[in-house]
Amino acid sequence: MANSAWSETILHLLRRMNNFYLPGSCRANCFRFEIDGAQVGWIPPHVAPLLTRYPEVFSPPHGAAVSLCPSLDSYERRSEAVDAVLQTLRQEGSATCLKGWRDEKYSVMPKFSDPPVMWMERAATSLFGVRRYGVHLNGYTVSDSGDVSMWLARRSPTKQTYPGLLDNVAAGGLAAGVGIKHTLVKECQEEACIPASIAEKSRPVNTVSYTYEDEEGVFAESQFVFDLELPLEFKPRVGDGEVQDFYLLPLEKVKELLATDDFKPNCAMVVLDFLIRHSFIEPDTEPCYQEFVAGLHRTL
Repeated sequence: MANSAWSETILHLLRRMNNFYLPGSCRANCFRFEIDGAQVGWIPPHVAPLLTRYPEVFSPPHGAAVSLCPSLDSYERRSEAVDAVLQTLRQEGSATCLKGWRDEKYSVMPKFSDPPVMWMERAATSLFGVRRYGVHLNGYTVSDSGDVSMWLARRSPTKQTYPGLLDNVAAGGLAAGVGIKHTLVKECQEEACIPASIAEKSRPVNTVSYTYEDEEGVFAESQFVFDLELPLEFKPRVGDGEVQDFYLLPLEKVKELLATDDFKPNCAMVVLDFLIRHSFIEPDTEPCYQEFVAGLHRTL
């Protein structure tokens, strides 16, 4: 049977990464963020008063919704008007998340399949609870005897978020206007020196989705997950400095590490998904199997 302490730790991780759905979260007091009549996010109660100071951009809260002014009727107008407000809030120091300004544009849309209605600075997305998208790669090897090992990365100690924690072999956010596979191949090259000729062989296998809140806002995220069996002789190398080291570990060791504080939480979820899909976690022996699967795929 499965180790019950391990299972409980994983359940705790999934609850924490989906705490926006739990009783007592700010969800009940959030304002829907609407553009052109469609909801694109959730504005936490402490953020709404900051926005009402800019009536030329944000209409006053109506019911439980905050929307952009109707005069902002194009992708460019909306993006530029909101960005000007965010630049002001950044200068004032009104929102701590804006200290991490990255100059990265993220698309804002009701669903991933919808055309974007605007772009927004990555660091500001939690103020509006807009869904962010990224790519994550499980890089693994299969020995001649059939044993599976996984390559993990350790994040640089200078990373802005989760410094020094374990990560997938390559991952990155999806910038506005850039394709999913293109982003994956680029991140493979930049972070792990995996050449395009190998990275192109990676297969899209799933999405992992979750929404959590903390003092900086609401983080609604969906990760496009890829698997790539790497050649036994291949070793990832540190590329752009976002990673300090790579390790090739047997899956049993990787599974153990998931229940420690050594893993970046959403990367632990991506690895958990791998273990389930490849039958290293099975419903006959893992009593929390259904809870694990449900916790990896929560969307609003």
